[in-house]
Amino acid sequence: MYRLLLASQSPRRQELLSSLGFSFNVVSTGTEELYPQDLPAAEIAPYLSELKAREYGPLERGDLLLTADTVVVQKERILEKPLDAAHAQEMLLLLSGSSHQVYTSFTLRSTDASSTYTDRATVHFDTFSPEEIQYYIARYKPFDKAGSYGIQEWLGMSKVTGIEGSFYTIMGLPTHLVYCHLSPYFPLG
Repeated sequence: MYRLLLASQSPRRQELLSSLGFSFNVVSTGTEELYPQDLPAAEIAPYLSELKAREYGPLERGDLLLTADTVVVQKERILEKPLDAAHAQEMLLLLSGSSHQVYTSFTLRSTDASSTYTDRATVHFDTFSPEEIQYYIARYKPFDKAGSYGIQEWLGMSKVTGIEGSFYTIMGLPTHLVYCHLSPYFPLG
């Protein structure tokens, strides 16, 4: 019998994991999300996911820890969580009328092993007006989201013109991969 531990305070990740049919306990790692500045953009999400898994501490036999991280990359520039409304506006201006990549990694760690998986998606945005940016920031307060937006919110519904890859990877958890790797431990029913 396994016990799933989700080391994420993200309501989106919690909702997605629950919607996949998994029961879990939410735990915290308290990890400061710092990475080497020379790390290639595609390697940041797996690095941070693995860091969170390592820093959680000891597990009990039967525990399966899931950590995750999402990074938004626009022309090799990393767009992390915004510091404030002005920073969010700056990021959204960069994303307006362009395409960017979203990398989401997750790590599964037990007492015996640890494995990390990464998925990438590309998002194509229409142009945003200054009024649309202000409306989105004021109404949705995207301060806990990499790249200053949630694809499932108004900006995604009104301005995404195309997606290559998984919608859920962009939302913060590549559900198809998570299900594939968790289902052997937690069969349906």
